[in-house]
Amino acid sequence: MIALGAIVLLGVNLYVQSQGTQAKIQQELSQRLGTTLYIRRVSVTPWGGLKLSGITIPQVPAIGATNFLKAKTFRLRIKFLSLFSRRLVIKEVSLVDPNVIWPQNADGKWRLPGWSEKAEERKQVPTGQTSRAGVTSPPAAPTAFGVSEPTGPGPAPETAPTGSNESAGLNVLGGNFRFLDRSGGVVATFDGVKFRSSVRNAVAVRGNAQVKKISLRDSFFLEQLQSPLRYDPEELDLSQISAQAGGGEIAGHFTMQPQAEDSPFTVSVKFSKVEADRIITEAGGPKGIVRGKLEGNFEAAGKTADPNALTGAGEIFLRDGQVQQYSLLVALGQILQIEELTQLHLEQAETKYHITPGLVTIDELILRSPNIRLSASGTVTFNGQLRLESQLAINEKIRSQLFKAIRQNFRPINEPGYFAVDFQVGGSVDHPKSNLVENLVGRDLKDLGGVINSFLGGGKSERPKKKKPAGTQLETPPAPVPSP
Repeated sequence: MIALGAIVLLGVNLYVQSQGTQAKIQQELSQRLGTTLYIRRVSVTPWGGLKLSGITIPQVPAIGATNFLKAKTFRLRIKFLSLFSRRLVIKEVSLVDPNVIWPQNADGKWRLPGWSEKAEERKQVPTGQTSRAGVTSPPAAPTAFGVSEPTGPGPAPETAPTGSNESAGLNVLGGNFRFLDRSGGVVATFDGVKFRSSVRNAVAVRGNAQVKKISLRDSFFLEQLQSPLRYDPEELDLSQISAQAGGGEIAGHFTMQPQAEDSPFTVSVKFSKVEADRIITEAGGPKGIVRGKLEGNFEAAGKTADPNALTGAGEIFLRDGQVQQYSLLVALGQILQIEELTQLHLEQAETKYHITPGLVTIDELILRSPNIRLSASGTVTFNGQLRLESQLAINEKIRSQLFKAIRQNFRPINEPGYFAVDFQVGGSVDHPKSNLVENLVGRDLKDLGGVINSFLGGGKSERPKKKKPAGTQLETPPAPVPSP
């Protein structure tokens, strides 16, 4: 019996590895997926079913030498006898270590290669009528994936069980996905993807997804994401997201319409215990400026093809916060002998904001230490330009330590016991500019303001140096004649 089983297995492998059978399997899968698929090698095992190696799916339309999909292994659990029939019946598909590069098309849509055009044409052409290509659409019959395909001459294909619309499982093990915008820039990457699902039809999938690491425009990173996932041509839905970012916890909901123009999306996120310094550093910012734990919420809608189309609102709170190494505050603290300014230990740090296309409006920003309060409101453009109306407020304890001329520039405000100076912040996020120094020192200490500006690297010489004409040489003065 063992010898007979070995002979049968050898014979089946020789059969599936024959040029004709391999071409048949390749053609069958290509028709099911609606795009071209290439197979390098086919084998059969009793425990693993049909194993396809060296799988590639090209980009449609072609983008250089890059494939849409390249996978190490494609495992198919099949009905064994269907290998010898005209139609391959697939029970489960497992894709091992796939690498997917998925670009947007010219309309800003993420579409499966070759699928959308055929599907749209089938929707538009009624049964029995002729399409633009001159092909008559006959009555449809279900396939093993549960999707209707036109039947041709010959015996009617086997249909799915009555009352069932799930005919196959789809698994992804260790996949890596890269989503590109129309210009070829990376929008998002998903590494270490594990996905187990049931296939509703050829283009609709439901299951559970796990992702080891996600990068959004190489600026924001998520780890250990898990969520139920539902995908069909109309919508990609991650309904219960849990993930980690900056050492903290993220929970939320994400929905995208991949087939609609510019792929619009909505997102709702709540986060807690996120390390502020780690988030800033991972986004390319300087290390050590802000420390503490972030928590808050964010709701937004936008278009993946247009980063400037984002709208939404949110709140951010910094717990156990500390602001340090900010050059302007450090310099002011050293010059004015206010130690608290050189390293702010924050009792309160929060901001409320809303987003419109291309613009973040800060409704309220408050940083409060035991004796000092910094507040601001204004706008930050998506390219980092600042326009903030700000205020530095101090209590009487700090005010009494200042020079009299500076002390007089702090005016009483509505908050009892506090005095403030208003100032503006402009420039960019990377290189902010402020008139705080000028407003602090006032007219009576104008020269001191120049000294402070010079100390901060912004000082300028009052008299520009005159350039000498080309070819002019400085004459050496005659040596003095010694008196007799």
